[in-house]
Amino acid sequence: MGQTLDNKALVIGVASSALFDLGESDQIFREEGVEAYERYQNEHLDEPFRPGVAFPFISKLLEFNSVFDGDDQGVEVVVLSRNSPRTGLRVMNSIEHYGLDITRSVFRSGISPFEYMKAFDMALFLSADDADVREAVAEGFPAGCVLPLSDSGNRGDGTAAEATHVHESGEELRVAFDFDGVLAGDSAERVFREAQVSDPANALEKYNEHEADLANRPIEEGPLKRLLEGINILQNAAREYREANPAAQTPNLRVALVTARSGKAQKRAVNTLEDWGLTVDDAFFLGGLNKAPFLNRMQPDIFFDDQMGNLDRYTLSIPSVHIPFGAHNGE
Repeated sequence: MGQTLDNKALVIGVASSALFDLGESDQIFREEGVEAYERYQNEHLDEPFRPGVAFPFISKLLEFNSVFDGDDQGVEVVVLSRNSPRTGLRVMNSIEHYGLDITRSVFRSGISPFEYMKAFDMALFLSADDADVREAVAEGFPAGCVLPLSDSGNRGDGTAAEATHVHESGEELRVAFDFDGVLAGDSAERVFREAQVSDPANALEKYNEHEADLANRPIEEGPLKRLLEGINILQNAAREYREANPAAQTPNLRVALVTARSGKAQKRAVNTLEDWGLTVDDAFFLGGLNKAPFLNRMQPDIFFDDQMGNLDRYTLSIPSVHIPFGAHNGE
């Protein structure tokens, strides 16, 4: 029997468009066609791509393999690409250049590769191709579209947003999640939207009362619940490794919940996570406030939200991912 990934804490698929900055290559493909694109990649085989928006998240995540005993555990990142095997050589060379522990890949010569997520048992697929991501989500797969960083934005500490940062070993990995439509399903959000139609003046009050009544009833699972499960496994493994090896440099991971919930609706989110046996380190119940100032101050390596309105790249200067799931996305 062949090897499987069953023992992995987390399996993530990442498109080359999310891992690396393919802007120049994509422009040649769009303006000059396939042959010019293939020729360009062949001429630049030994020139590594610059890091893309998801690079810090992926590279820091892979550091957690150091706290597991066997190669069959820990994190597995698989490149899922529309490139051909030939044009994918530059992707492979770039992975080697940055020393990323990525050994598996799928190159499909112009065809979307997301359908192989199930075979790999992936908890997430990241891509900069919105059409691919939407198709994957429509098929029931956990996928997100990586958004470009603002060229003019700043990070909340006065420094410019920079998509090409290559982190130093040991830097803390910070991950932030919205709740409804991301970690959880969107049934509560649909209650609010229906109230906005039937009784807009009292919609928020009705929503809060509904959530208060169901405070002890967990919400259904959302598309990224399994991702948080894997992240919690990594946190626990790192904690145990740190206790056993106090002198060793151990990767650290901090998780934040950043949600519009507030007041009476807060408890259901906390109780749901507890019912699932999952945890977050920080929780921001913002009651509809703009999330950008809080996230820009927090500086997560990645933030997941189902509402594009919360991901305006001209105000949000962090790596962010749109999850096109549920009521806010026409489902």
